[in-house]
Amino acid sequence: MAYTISKNLDGDLIRHGAYGLEIVLDCHGCDPSKFNRTDIRKYMNGLVKILKMKKGPLEFWDDWRVPKKYRQTDPNTKGTTAVQFILTSNITIHCLDILKNVYVNIFSCKDFDEGKAHQYTQDFFKAFTIRAHRLVRM
Repeated sequence: MAYTISKNLDGDLIRHGAYGLEIVLDCHGCDPSKFNRTDIRKYMNGLVKILKMKKGPLEFWDDWRVPKKYRQTDPNTKGTTAVQFILTSNITIHCLDILKNVYVNIFSCKDFDEGKAHQYTQDFFKAFTIRAHRLVRM
């Protein structure tokens, strides 16, 4: 994977030779009181802003308005999932209530600051630990 990174006159990172970047954040020991539509919307708005992305629709998948007997109870599925569409791709989040974990994927063909995404996510969800995985999409 041959690519180089430079900065333009505004200080934005420019990646040469790659289609885009995907960052996968595995966050453990998070504050589950943030695992709701209101806070996830705030998280997405803040993340899109600090990454200088153009925001599209935000879609949720959860047990909202689902009769109690049909709600998720498995630790690997009980929670809220959302997809924030951005002009250059999407940001996906899975918040798992019982496990107190958050899983975030940020994929964009527009360059963005990985460190800011990592720090903002850790601070917002008060993650005890966070592990980042980086994929350069060619």
